[in-house]
Amino acid sequence: LIHVTDGAPLSLGDAAREGFTSPAAYAAARAAELDAALALVTSGGRTRMTLGISDQLATAAIPDITVRLHQAFTAHHVRTVLTHCYEGGHPDHDAVASAVQRTGAEIFEFAGYHADRNGALQTGEFLTHPSHIAGYDPPLTTSPEATVIHLHGDDLVRKQAMLACFRTQREILGHFDPSTERFRRAPPYDFAQPPHPGRLLYEAWGWMSGQEWREQARCGA
Repeated sequence: LIHVTDGAPLSLGDAAREGFTSPAAYAAARAAELDAALALVTSGGRTRMTLGISDQLATAAIPDITVRLHQAFTAHHVRTVLTHCYEGGHPDHDAVASAVQRTGAEIFEFAGYHADRNGALQTGEFLTHPSHIAGYDPPLTTSPEATVIHLHGDDLVRKQAMLACFRTQREILGHFDPSTERFRRAPPYDFAQPPHPGRLLYEAWGWMSGQEWREQARCGA
């Protein structure tokens, strides 16, 4: 289990909103939340590491992230990776998708969050109007087929308990349906193209423009 960032932006906005006085304190709290969630499903022994990149700064660090991920995959004999998709929801998620693709690993991905056709937040589903998948002529008009898993009973209760551990993330997690998960084999993304037409979610949230993200990703290629 690898976390590329520490989940704490250098700006104090997120940290202060949760009552923390520094990014380091906020990062420590987020790590403790992960510990609590993992304790519900494992008795220990799981390999876990973080690359320690500050939240929202992963795009500029794609080359370094790629090297470090490749080293970790090699050291732990990892051939198949489950990671973020390229969807324009969070710049760090898109950066990780780019870095993992560069490692040459077999990649599967999960659905996170992005802007829908009307610009509203959409969670737990893959883009249905991709403009960013390479190697198809004519371009795809729908996403590659996904596997949908519906959780019930003890599995759902366990997942809800795990999500409840992430108190600092309760706002964004509240938009997800915990009973449904979607996975698919990652397509060959063209990261020089925007993930979808229109305004990206992280543009709407004032974090970074799509053009800026693609320029940073291109410079790191």
